[in-house]
Amino acid sequence: MGKSKTACPPTATGRRTCRLVRGRSVPAAHAWDRRSGGPPKWRATQEIAAGLGETERGPLGQVGRVVGRLGAGKARTFLTQTQEIEAAGGLMLPDGSRRRTPGGVFFHLVRTDDNLTREDRTYIFPSQFGRNGRRKGAGNDTQPMPTPAPAVAPAPQPTTWTDDDYRRVMAVLQHDPGRASIVKITVIGRPGTSIEQGQAVVVALVSEKVPALAKGLPEPPADTRYTVFVARKQWAKVAEALAADAEDADIIEGYAALDPRVEGIAVYATGATTKRLQAAKRATQPATAP
Repeated sequence: MGKSKTACPPTATGRRTCRLVRGRSVPAAHAWDRRSGGPPKWRATQEIAAGLGETERGPLGQVGRVVGRLGAGKARTFLTQTQEIEAAGGLMLPDGSRRRTPGGVFFHLVRTDDNLTREDRTYIFPSQFGRNGRRKGAGNDTQPMPTPAPAVAPAPQPTTWTDDDYRRVMAVLQHDPGRASIVKITVIGRPGTSIEQGQAVVVALVSEKVPALAKGLPEPPADTRYTVFVARKQWAKVAEALAADAEDADIIEGYAALDPRVEGIAVYATGATTKRLQAAKRATQPATAP
């Protein structure tokens, strides 16, 4: 006659510390191992949960699903990233009310990982995502998942920045960047040599002066090189104006990008004029009523 469930008496909270497996009593953790692939995954789950300070059944199960679905190696990578973010000051909730817990940071990294499939999200976060891998209550499946609001690390503004400060800040930002909708730069100066290449004209300018900045900001490097690409038709009027007036300066507006091929910042012009041309244009425009 098999053993009854009384062989595994419940604790004061009603939870059992053992289970019946093939007619004999074994610890509950061991029974969990048999279903989830064996002791190694259980040990990885316990290790990661301990690193996060998680002891509750719900978070433990969720960590177990991360390990079971993505593998112990990937789960440990998320743990390492979490520890780096915590050491750098942590991540705030989207509403800025408080810092995320280490477990919250861990699950945030998992949830926003670009390599996570819909099936992965459904398996790991069943209470948050429907069977199609999107948040419950969201629109139809053609709508993208909402982008998390940028998190802010509550660190005091230093008066001077060290290399360690840059590394600490970037360790957080590289895991949770936002999305820039518009990037615009204005370069004003007097160019030197210009080179025509196909339908483009290329000039280079070096910024030697650092403007006065708000207190607490780090000092940017001087002698930044800007390589500007302008359409030949746009540049023709600028070149004529600069040749006619040695005191004039060009005004280039465009998109900026870091490009190692130009050893500095590349600027792709969307508009080009000079100070004198701009002033003359304003002078010919009719005054608007107040």
